[in-house]
Formats: sequence, structure tokens, C-alpha cells
Amino acid sequence: MEVKDRVAIVTGAGQGIGQGIALGLAAAGANVVVNDVVAERARAVAAEIAGLPGAGVAAPADIGRREGAQALISAAMEAFGRVDILVNNAGIARDRYVVKMSDEEWEEVLRVNLTAQFLTCRAVIPHMMEQRYGRIVNISSRAWLGGAGQANYSASKGGVVSLTRTLALELAKFQITANCVAPALVDTPLFRGLKEEVQERLAQSVPVGRVGVPADLANAVLFFASDESSYVTGQVLYVCGGRSLGLF
Repeated sequence: MEVKDRVAIVTGAGQGIGQGIALGLAAAGANVVVNDVVAERARAVAAEIAGLPGAGVAAPADIGRREGAQALISAAMEAFGRVDILVNNAGIARDRYVVKMSDEEWEEVLRVNLTAQFLTCRAVIPHMMEQRYGRIVNISSRAWLGGAGQANYSASKGGVVSLTRTLALELAKFQITANCVAPALVDTPLFRGLKEEVQERLAQSVPVGRVGVPADLANAVLFFASDESSYVTGQVLYVCGGRSLGLF
């Protein structure tokens, strides 16, 4: 998949899935702007990229705020002069049943998981329109199909799917594609923070018999980010070991 010398932004890239995506793109030759709300994590991943074919630049920012999203795009333009690929990966979870969910838990998850994607897209699209090239890859989740105790998370990830489909329709004439990757269980710091018995039970619920790893997501993103995907837009690709085939 051809991304050599392309400029990619990956949000929430300081750990877990985002880190895997950033490293995967850099290994394929892309220059990667590493975003995370925690500056130390962004700098650590950018330093890790130094040994790969692509270059890495840290750009810490809170992209759930308009000013942070704009600052991220400006940092990418200053570093590389263009943005070819935007991977919206940043996300959080605040699971709780609806009757116990606070206003703050609802609003914060929607802000980080959905509003941030809207803000970064709105900030980068004019640059992509001018160059008549762009790849937007939004990370959703199998949970957009619904999940008990995840009203805020599922709603935010469903919004990501709808946002992606709308972007695909609005931007196609500018040779900008927008696609969605929907993971399920992935071996990340969040997953490893669960009790061991819970990890084992969840792993057994995956039809292929294992939990995903960040590289699984990176490979999917690499396709959508590549030149070879120019005729694919508005699509959702589940990377879930078969979990999307039922409400596991």
C-alpha cells in the first residue's frame, strides 16, 4: 500500500491503537504527526518513529476543543507543508448504565470521540481540497451497533459512522476519501487494565479465538490511507475477529 512520503496525522497516537497506527504508517514511509493530549506520550512515539523510514513529529493538543484541533493542523502544515492523511483515533470510554450516567460522562465521551473528529476534519479539509487529494480514516467501534452500559460510547461511535458517510459524499469530487475502521477487543493498556478473568472471558467471546493487536488496526488503516484505495469511500471495515456478526 503506497503511502511513501505522504504526510499523516494520527490523533490519540501516544499509546495503544493510535501508537500502532502511527508506527505502521511510518514503517510504510509516511511522515507522521503524532498527536496526543499527553505531551510526553506524543514525544515518545515520535522518537520511536525516528528509526523507521518515515519521519515523526510530536504535536500534543486537546483536539476536542476548536483551538486544539486547529493548532494540530497548523503544526502539521508548519512541519511538512501539507497533510495527505488524517487518522482520527483519539477516544475514551466512561461506561455506565443510562440511569446512572452523569451529564459530564455523556458530554465528555461525545466531545472526545465525535466532536474532536468533526473539528479536525473541518480544520484539515480546506488544505486537502486545495491539493485535491486526501485520505480521512475515522476510527469507530463495533460498539456503534449497541452495547449495554455504553450509551455514550455507542452513540459517539455511531456518530462517527454517520459523519464519515457524509464526508465521503461531500468530498468525493475533490478526490478526498473518507472511510471508517471499526475495531472490537484490542490488546491495549485499557484492555490490560481489566481483571485477568475478565480478559479471558472477553477473549473467548471472539469468534477467531483471540483479542486483536494494534497492528491489526494499522494494516486496515494503511489500506484506506493508501493511493490504492482511491475508489473506496464511505465504507466501514470491521476489524473485530468476527464480533460484529453478533452482539457479543
